[in-house]
Amino acid sequence: MTITESYLNKLTYIHHKTSIGDVYFFENFFIGEFYEGLDLNFENFEEVTHLIKRYYQNKPFGFIANRINSYAIKLEDAEKFNKTFPGLKAYAIVIYNPISEKVFEIENHFFNFNRKCFKDISSATKWVQDVLNR
Repeated sequence: MTITESYLNKLTYIHHKTSIGDVYFFENFFIGEFYEGLDLNFENFEEVTHLIKRYYQNKPFGFIANRINSYAIKLEDAEKFNKTFPGLKAYAIVIYNPISEKVFEIENHFFNFNRKCFKDISSATKWVQDVLNR
């Protein structure tokens, strides 16, 4: 389910259509819906990096990857992502198939963020908010 089809569409957010997909910025978290077949890496994430810094500066924030599409993350870039986003306190991934869950398990070996996998956007959003409110 895309963000525009979910209850989140009724909340206040700022939408950006970037070169890698749609990104939705809420008060203290953002949601990424990246394009099918994308090879996501530190370089092509730069546009989103600038947006994250603009909206959250040095404040704690959360990220929800709404994996409605299948895409790959360049795991060799994980350390760059880890260092660039020290304010990222909750990283939720919403999966829609068993393969995405296996990919999540592999990615966990590379990323230092507090990450958790969900099967629906509402549970992911609740967890991110709970972590940020601690």
